[in-house]
Amino acid sequence: MNESYSGAGFPAGGRGFGDLGAGLWEAMDQLRSTFEQRSAPRMNRGDVRAAVLALLAEEPMHGYQIIQRIEERSGGSWKPSAGSVYPTLQLLSDEGLIEAEESDGRKTYSLTEAGRAAAEESAAKPAPWDGPAAREGSRHTALPKAGVELAQAAAQVARTGTSEQVGEAVEILTDARRRLYALLAQG
Repeated sequence: MNESYSGAGFPAGGRGFGDLGAGLWEAMDQLRSTFEQRSAPRMNRGDVRAAVLALLAEEPMHGYQIIQRIEERSGGSWKPSAGSVYPTLQLLSDEGLIEAEESDGRKTYSLTEAGRAAAEESAAKPAPWDGPAAREGSRHTALPKAGVELAQAAAQVARTGTSEQVGEAVEILTDARRRLYALLAQG
């Protein structure tokens, strides 16, 4: 945001902010792109494969559950895309390590005997979400995620808040910025 809040000229109800709304969206896009450039390193295909086998060793799941569990286990630092999980599921099925059962339009995947043996072989190794890349990634993804969520909340206030709410939001954001710089000055 290049312009500071002056408190004047904002219509009641917070709509039609013109430059303010556009500035917030521009700031949010800039924030998102800055954080995306510094995002966690991508996990490789072997990690997706190992994660799927480890999770299915615990219980049968459908693809979306697998994605959610990996994200939960990694503390949000790794959320594999459907474009990496579903081809991995197909490959494991082709290798005879998993089988799919369709119910209510959803495929639930479970390990075969060969799949259980493969999962047991890799059980001695740390789970992919516990490895160094995931740990390093979690350090770099919690802050960007919080930053993007903050920018989204600020944009929502700009779109729907009253003039008073916008003014208070600007004060909150200004204070947060000062506190972050003070945090860096400490160390």
